[in-house]
Amino acid sequence: MYVFGDSLVDVGNNNYLKISLVKADFPHNGVDFPGKKSTGRFSNGKNAADFIAEKVGLVTSPPPYLSLLSKSDKGNAFPITGVSFASAGAGIFNGRDELLRQSIPLTEQVEHYTKVYEDLVQELGSAAAQDHLSKSLFTVVIGSNDVLGFFKPGSDQAKKTTPQQFIDIMILALKIALKRMHDFGARKYVITGIGAVGCCPTQRNHNKDECNEEANTWSVKYNEALKTMLQGLKSELKGMDYSYADVYTVFTRFIETPSTFGFTEVKSACCGLGNLKAQVPCVPFSTYCSNRSNHVFWDFYHPTERATRIFVDTAFLGTQQFAVPVNINQLIAA
Repeated sequence: MYVFGDSLVDVGNNNYLKISLVKADFPHNGVDFPGKKSTGRFSNGKNAADFIAEKVGLVTSPPPYLSLLSKSDKGNAFPITGVSFASAGAGIFNGRDELLRQSIPLTEQVEHYTKVYEDLVQELGSAAAQDHLSKSLFTVVIGSNDVLGFFKPGSDQAKKTTPQQFIDIMILALKIALKRMHDFGARKYVITGIGAVGCCPTQRNHNKDECNEEANTWSVKYNEALKTMLQGLKSELKGMDYSYADVYTVFTRFIETPSTFGFTEVKSACCGLGNLKAQVPCVPFSTYCSNRSNHVFWDFYHPTERATRIFVDTAFLGTQQFAVPVNINQLIAA
């Protein structure tokens, strides 16, 4: 399993970025993680990468690429079970890491993967490496930071382009990245859309406690364009298969019918301070809720471990309402 994306699936890459401000290597993150330790996951416990790894039978989630670099320099190969390139704060575009070099954007993550590919070929031989990669899952969770950045007050990007133009170039840039991954052996992709980002606590905090419907509307439009792009790409790229996981629909259901899933708090974060616990992020001096399982959101952006687990369960075995053209389990069997 090879993981690309942002803080929804980062398992610690940003811990190795010396001047990044976007880290989760401190309490109260990880309060429900094995050992109750913060690991760089923006969650009270496990994140989506962990749960998908569990589902496919891996003992642990693929390790952060940056944690392996020094080991590979000493002649140790990258693990055959996969690597995570995901980085909190990352977006599809290069520009997401300009502020304090806070993240590894998707293009750079894919470049890191090409080095792992070369290592695999050296270790296994070309034919065996290709065979190994053709059976591997390439999980891509990206785009939320691009959309949130576009709708941020005073956004430079919003001054230059319309929302539709911005989404079009997001889709094109993602397509180029997926094709490059295909050039280096990727065949089975798990790709999520963007969730209802306008309903995260920080957006509500700026919108009289209500969802930012403009951000949600464009998230839906992005998701529709992404599904269309993936259909075309499958016919274009030899041997490509994919499962598109509809995170938007799943999380909208959490928010609209919370009692169905056992949630009682859909607006406020569990960890933070101020209105909706969204004015100060989840940092050591913040307070956090005693019952994490009834909250949809852990902090002002990220879901709780329980919300994430339900999403992954749904994407793994769900119907076409939640995963198209196949769910993750069917993709693995293909």
